[in-house]
Amino acid sequence: MRIATWNVNSVRSRAERVVAFLKRHDVDALAMQEIKCRPDQFPALPFEQAGYQVAAHGLDQWNGVAIASRVGLTDIEHNFPGQPAFNGIVEARALKATIGTDTGIPIRLVSLYIPNGRELDNPHYRYKLDWLSALRIAAANPEQDTLLAGDWNVAPLDTDVWDINLFSGATHVSEPERAAFKAFEQAGYREVSRDAAPGYSYWDYRQLRFPRNEGMRIDFMYASAGLATRVTGGFIDRDERKGKGASDHAPLAITLK
Repeated sequence: MRIATWNVNSVRSRAERVVAFLKRHDVDALAMQEIKCRPDQFPALPFEQAGYQVAAHGLDQWNGVAIASRVGLTDIEHNFPGQPAFNGIVEARALKATIGTDTGIPIRLVSLYIPNGRELDNPHYRYKLDWLSALRIAAANPEQDTLLAGDWNVAPLDTDVWDINLFSGATHVSEPERAAFKAFEQAGYREVSRDAAPGYSYWDYRQLRFPRNEGMRIDFMYASAGLATRVTGGFIDRDERKGKGASDHAPLAITLK
């Protein structure tokens, strides 16, 4: 089974490109972030024509998450227990569904778009830390195979940014964020994408970041203990960051035996 995650940065602008990626790489399920639309606005038809069911969670033109699966899509849940609100709104940043039922090997796939944090003195930074803490508590010690996949907006290692010296005093690399990310290891998970698919997953549109390979690795997959042992490989499709109409993220995929 092949599962991917991709911050598509507006699915309505990139639906055909996303479906082409699914076909080209024989992907069974995809967790999407930043779909930037409500469920009724989601361009489901090309996915359905390609054999995928879709579940989407979005409130407006910001944020939003979705899952596309050709191996079953059941038990869909929006958000998670205790998910924090920002300015009184519980944003569309988490979507859970069971995939793999068609193969007899069900997996609880969670598509996640962790808050950015903005700046260290911004209220959004505290919101980000609270969000990660609440997710860890809600997801701890899963009873079934579970994969937490998405845009974590954290660079856990200095090597996950092109020049750590440029990130002094910035979000994504602060110690509290890195500690919140690492805490999922104590919640019964193992990060499985780094070894399977090394490299950057995000390049800003500005200042020729992509041609200069001035990127970041902020997309990850945390697997529950049993599921982690089934990972046999993976890749980051860097070519999807190229060309007209590309997202600023590249898709990240793992293969499970």
